[in-house]
Amino acid sequence: MRVPFVGLPLLVVTCLLVGCSKNVDTRVAGDDDAAIDGASARLEELRARTAQDDLSCQDRCEVANQTCGVAEEQCSLVDRNPDRDDLPPRCAQGREQCSSARDSCASCQNG
Repeated sequence: MRVPFVGLPLLVVTCLLVGCSKNVDTRVAGDDDAAIDGASARLEELRARTAQDDLSCQDRCEVANQTCGVAEEQCSLVDRNPDRDDLPPRCAQGREQCSSARDSCASCQNG
């Protein structure tokens, strides 16, 4: 009586699959584009909030901190795509917005 050895084909298939594994960059430009667009939209919302005259100094400084956080997030996404010439200006705009928001915070704190 002969018993078929089922494990051998499974072993061969497993070895082939493991042997074919590749180191693949999992970043997808579309994902980064969507994240950068989302950060840009948040920066625009924060810019509109900063433009309100009725913000307290505390609110103005909170918006400045949020703006700088989003700008740095955007710049880190831009840095992940060094081959894209269209993205660095977006980082620069975010950093400029951060600087303006911090200036607004500092001016209300200093009086």
